[in-house]
Amino acid sequence: MGDIMNKQKLTKQEKAWILYDVGNSAFTMVSVSLFALFFGILTKNNNISTSLSNSLWSYSASIVTLIAVFVGPLIGTISDREGMKRPIFMLLSLLGILGCIALGIPMNYILWLIILILTKVLYNGALMIYDSMLVDITSKERMDKVSTYGYALGYVFSVIPFLIGIAIVALGFQNYNTTTPSMEASLACPWGYLICFAINAIWWLIFTIPVFKTYKQKNFIKKEGNLLKSSYKTLIETFKDAKKHKKIFLFLIAFFFYIDAVYSIIELAIKVSESLGVDQIQALIALIGVQFIAFPSSIIFALLSKRIKTEKSIICCIIGYLGITTFACFINSNWMFWVLAICVGLFQGGIQSLSRSYFAKIIPENKSGEFFSLYDAFGKGASFLGTLLFGIINQATNNANLGIIPLVFLVLIGGIVFLISLKEKNKKVNANSDIVLETDLALTSEILEN
Repeated sequence: MGDIMNKQKLTKQEKAWILYDVGNSAFTMVSVSLFALFFGILTKNNNISTSLSNSLWSYSASIVTLIAVFVGPLIGTISDREGMKRPIFMLLSLLGILGCIALGIPMNYILWLIILILTKVLYNGALMIYDSMLVDITSKERMDKVSTYGYALGYVFSVIPFLIGIAIVALGFQNYNTTTPSMEASLACPWGYLICFAINAIWWLIFTIPVFKTYKQKNFIKKEGNLLKSSYKTLIETFKDAKKHKKIFLFLIAFFFYIDAVYSIIELAIKVSESLGVDQIQALIALIGVQFIAFPSSIIFALLSKRIKTEKSIICCIIGYLGITTFACFINSNWMFWVLAICVGLFQGGIQSLSRSYFAKIIPENKSGEFFSLYDAFGKGASFLGTLLFGIINQATNNANLGIIPLVFLVLIGGIVFLISLKEKNKKVNANSDIVLETDLALTSEILEN
């Protein structure tokens, strides 16, 4: 039955859901690249050292995480109420889109960081609800395929608005504040960044509309009394029943650790490249290269999910990131930076998409918003720890390589806990089989006696 389902064409709802990945990935592209470069310009104009600028950048990512950890679960629980997921999703997306445009306006670097933090919180909130929609728009048999297609298409098509914005800046601002026309000179133009950010924000908006129009919340919890009070109550009950959801919480702990490698490397890529002396243009080209490598590798992981269990593919990706983080500790030249970028592209799509679909399979469907808010909080929590440790070590030693060392241990711990979570899952499956066997034996015995 699963094979038949996987051969079917994508439904209208599945296509619309996938398109949002195409839209929001444009924000991710500028977030990890041009936002970092623009912030570098703002801090440079205020005579802030590169080391301190890098640390401030990593601290802002940590603050975003802290907000997500405390606010996300409540938003997720509220969104599980009947008819709430769609309007909350759209509100967060629209506010995030406006924030993306605002970040292109030259201003005080502290104020800019505050707007960045708020915009990322809105983006993460919308993305969390979007992930939870997966249980409503497709079946469990198709989740790996749909989730992976979302990431894959997001990687490759998010490059389009990014390149359009860069091209407009390059053609329109080549002589900005310099006698030698160059791409770097054009990127230094503050109003050029505004054009880039606005183009990517509009792209995000365009691909938000299809999922907003087609999505229908099938799994939900009935509204009871005060919405805020009942949502808090539901969230508290979930944590009290942690033993009941042991395999879910063990997976979340594993996810907290191993996804750190993914989110932290994405978040810190541009800043690490600056520390290595890689110029802006090379860093941007490498980022685009990662997107194009991640596209086919994500599709390959989707195809593999039909033949091997999702759990085994995730383990493969964890091993891949263990190698990536170890290698990153030693990079000291341009060619090593490029090797790192290629390796990240090979495993980034697989580990993100398969973790999302695997989690969607093991959670209660009517509490998808609540559990995906925890998924988002645990994921962002990992990024908080990684970026915070990087910021502290980098500021103390002025060495980006040393700042990456903690990521190796975090992804290793994540892999070990993930294996433990699989044992718990298998234990529960075996227990259920024993119950069924005992019931069958009792029925057989009763029939023979009669």
